[in-house]
Amino acid sequence: MRRADRLFEIIQSMRRQSLVRARDLSAALEVSERTIYRDIQDLVASGVPIEGEAGVGYVLKAGFDLPPLMFKEQEIEALVLGARIVSSWADPELAAAASDVIAKVQAVIPDRLRDYMANTALLAPPHHYMEPVRFDVAELRRALRSQLKVRFSYRDAQAEASQRTVRPLCLAYFGPVWLLSAWCELRDDFRTFRLDRIDDFKVPGERFRPEPGKTLHDFLKRDQTWTRSRVLHGGRCEAAANGKAETAPNGRHAPGPNGKTEAVPKGNGEPARDGESE
Repeated sequence: MRRADRLFEIIQSMRRQSLVRARDLSAALEVSERTIYRDIQDLVASGVPIEGEAGVGYVLKAGFDLPPLMFKEQEIEALVLGARIVSSWADPELAAAASDVIAKVQAVIPDRLRDYMANTALLAPPHHYMEPVRFDVAELRRALRSQLKVRFSYRDAQAEASQRTVRPLCLAYFGPVWLLSAWCELRDDFRTFRLDRIDDFKVPGERFRPEPGKTLHDFLKRDQTWTRSRVLHGGRCEAAANGKAETAPNGRHAPGPNGKTEAVPKGNGEPARDGESE
């Protein structure tokens, strides 16, 4: 390991732990304790706010930030693939942000890693089937970040429309649909909505505060929060309680990844609680 990489790993270790001992750093980085002491002295001399002493341990003062300019090859691959997936599947604003992230990283990493990053052979092709969404998802994401209620007209699996005011909790992607999970004021319970069934989307500006029993944490604690059958059909589906085969009643069909319909087999599923998904 190069000395520059070792110094970076020392700082990263101090970021992850409240107190770091030279003995532990020595074992993790496969160098002598004397080398660790010398490295820490050099970091302090260069302005890194490290406090502590030999035999006791070292801590990194809060507020210090060092851009992680060095990446392993697997980290480069994870970063590039994640950004390409976002660019391919998310709304235009988020896709542009993903491209900006890659550009910023490429600007500060060494040439060797920059070339590897540019030629990473992990792709997320943009030509795919996705149910069309008729409103600006960026507005929904802003409401999600700012804890603002949203209002919209929603069409269920039978094309019956209803007006909803909800507290958005999270967005999730299940190809070929995006989902909004929220606390629904009409149902006074959690509901999951397909974005492609939403019309007349509005953010009236009404802020909400997290309340016990109505948070994302409470939603995720529920059994069978995500099942593919619910995702594709909305609340009127059946799902096995043990997470195995998921079925839809009356031989309904689900959209496949290529845009065609695929039959969902019948099974001995246990009915989902009424309306958990919309």
